[in-house]
Amino acid sequence: MKLRHIIAIVFFLSPCFVCPIVGQTITDNDRLEMAIDYFQSGKYHEALSIFETLERNHKLNPRYLAYMGLCYYNEWDFEKACKFFERALPDLQKFSPRELSVYYYSSAESFFALEKYEESLPYYEKALSVCYDNEKGDILFKMGYCFVLQEEWSRAIEHLQQAQHYYHNYRDTTDLTPRLKQIENMISGCQEKLVKQIIADFRFRLNSKKSD
Repeated sequence: MKLRHIIAIVFFLSPCFVCPIVGQTITDNDRLEMAIDYFQSGKYHEALSIFETLERNHKLNPRYLAYMGLCYYNEWDFEKACKFFERALPDLQKFSPRELSVYYYSSAESFFALEKYEESLPYYEKALSVCYDNEKGDILFKMGYCFVLQEEWSRAIEHLQQAQHYYHNYRDTTDLTPRLKQIENMISGCQEKLVKQIIADFRFRLNSKKSD
């Protein structure tokens, strides 16, 4: 996910930067440009300092709320990242798939970091629908991981196997060797858990019939 290139393109294409609150005549376009420059340089703390001031004094449009979400995500403030993504994303549905994929994935990762796996899954799903094929392996792996943590063994196996497919077909590089080995071990473990679950369910139903 090359966030900086996407943000740079979006910044120069935006028709307006700030939606002023009624009665307020001060524009902060120069400060907003500085915040974007800080973001592109990886200076997320400095970017947020400006964004937060702008947010207090202006009604920022949804795209810039999403930028704040990205800054919080990169600063590991996942609670605030989730908050800003949830505010912004409903109003960004007509934006380019490439831009949306960044927001969806970052939002999903923020929820995942907070161990809110159920909340992360819809955002991984949305990212999966708009991302490139060479990015799908990572998303499917994280979805499989969520299902493992939720002990949904069948769904975990399904998504981990799909991750294998996309890794092999679109990112089959040597740096993926540890990840692919990890996936093999996870699938094997899930299969064992699934067999035990099936046996336990069968025994439970059998005992229930006997008691009847």
